[in-house]
Amino acid sequence: MAISQVAVYAHLSVTEIESLGRELDEIRRDVEDGLGARDAGYIRRTIAFQRTLDTVARATIGFSRRRGGWLAGTGGLALAKIIENMEIGHNVSHGQWDWMNDPEIHSTSWEWDMAGLSAQWRHSHNYRHHVFTNVLGLDDDIGFGVMRVTRDERWQPGHLLQPLRNLLLAVTFEWGIASQGWYLERKFGRGPAGGGTGSARALAAKIARQVGKDYVVFPALSGRRWRRTLTANATANLVRNLWAYLVIACGHFPDGAEKFEPEVMTDETRAHWYLRQMLGTANFDAGRVLAFLSGHLSHQIEHHLFPDLPSNRYPQLAVRVRALCEKYDLPYTTGPLPRQAVLSLRTIHKLALPDSLLTATSDDAPETASERRFDAPGRAGEHTPVRGLRTALRLRKATSRRRGE
Repeated sequence: MAISQVAVYAHLSVTEIESLGRELDEIRRDVEDGLGARDAGYIRRTIAFQRTLDTVARATIGFSRRRGGWLAGTGGLALAKIIENMEIGHNVSHGQWDWMNDPEIHSTSWEWDMAGLSAQWRHSHNYRHHVFTNVLGLDDDIGFGVMRVTRDERWQPGHLLQPLRNLLLAVTFEWGIASQGWYLERKFGRGPAGGGTGSARALAAKIARQVGKDYVVFPALSGRRWRRTLTANATANLVRNLWAYLVIACGHFPDGAEKFEPEVMTDETRAHWYLRQMLGTANFDAGRVLAFLSGHLSHQIEHHLFPDLPSNRYPQLAVRVRALCEKYDLPYTTGPLPRQAVLSLRTIHKLALPDSLLTATSDDAPETASERRFDAPGRAGEHTPVRGLRTALRLRKATSRRRGE
């Protein structure tokens, strides 16, 4: 099922993994040493652009009398919300710009334009997801608690509704993030409000502000055209939710984003943590515009390796990370966005069915793999002595073709 021995799965020795870790540490130091005015200027320009776009879009919605104006304003507002959530809010909350010591652009003070509380999300995401990435029972982002995305989760009849659940999650993504952050804060007793009624009151106040802004205040300011503004705001939020869901799903659910048993955490070194991030995440191909609109999460691998380094550096980081994957014969999982989306949806829809209706083995399925996938035929427990994971996968595919699997 899930990977229980990362070194065995990657076909790397402990010495090689530690060497990989030192090289990634060196990459981190090089970027940290080079941070400066150019990076600070980037995030300040991004914030100014987003706020200007938001203002112009809302004015266009409110004052335009033609359908084309409404469409342009709604599209601009959706774009402004996407930029605020993906490139600004998400990345600022990761502490990517804390080195600037700017009280406005700081992880402890930024409140993003979504229903959920940034403080609650920082615990559920920055800690539980990024520390325990794809570790079963520890990372609550594996299927977001509502979907079966690995065969390690026992199938239940309720999973037959998974395609519908997935659609509902995509449409209401900001509310899923809000409820998850609140639930985890209560469950683990952590966060700024300490869980319990305090966190509930804080979340309720944030929701009231968010709903009031988009569905009461701005429609009211439009006077008799309030329905036009209300519909535009709802549409912009829907577009933002769908886009955010798509970006996140394509970074975590396509083939090649592996899952791990809890025992991998035993005596896990920083180098082993790096390797788990590389194996557990996926990128999608993107140019400058698409990368910007995704919050540079088109580089999900780099983001998981260096979540607190500024997002504008990810394309630069990707060149060196990809070279390391070549050097250590590790997969660098990426592909066109439509392909990664189709693979993610395939997994979600396929695992709605019981295992008895699925093909491939539980250790060698596209969405679920373990080190046992490399067992030589007829020699269970013994692993093919090859240099690296990509070589092992190529040999495995060649063997399967010869055997007619």
